Amino acid sequence: MPNSIIPVELIENKIYLIRKQKVMLSMHLAELYGVEPRTLVQTVKRNIERFPEDFMFQLTKGEFDNLKSQIVTSSWGGLRRATPYAFTEQGIAMLSSVLKSERAIDVNILIMRAFVKMRQILSTHKELADKLNELENKYEKHDKNIKAIIDAIRQLMTPPEKPARKIGFKTGK
Repeated sequence: MPNSIIPVELIENKIYLIRKQKVMLSMHLAELYGVEPRTLVQTVKRNIERFPEDFMFQLTKGEFDNLKSQIVTSSWGGLRRATPYAFTEQGIAMLSSVLKSERAIDVNILIMRAFVKMRQILSTHKELADKLNELENKYEKHDKNIKAIIDAIRQLMTPPEKPARKIGFKTGK
């Protein structure tokens, strides 16, 4: 499957931090694999011994409601009988052994690459932050200008906040 069919950004945007773990939800995985969410869950339940708690867990209603409130999107609409399952990176890798289609294998490869890319980015930011702390401690007593430069770099590393959308009508004068 060429990478252009599923952009890596689409996969990265579906990775969430829940219970201090990076996970993807069953409904999003089903969409990527081209299967119904209930089919994915049924297949996993038939092979439940392959999915211990550190590979997969079901979201509580509170966790799911909180996630939906943070990520405003219409694709999550509708009533659900059950909350979705969350799959860790290891759980997603295990999915390729129970979902045997070529698409599942190709999608899994793309997902694994997205997780690796995210780890590399986080590692790079941590290394840079550590080096800045080291520089700050080394030169803090000697030069306030260096501290100002370090502070400016830290501000550049911080992602910009999205401006709040204004509600109402624009009035013309």
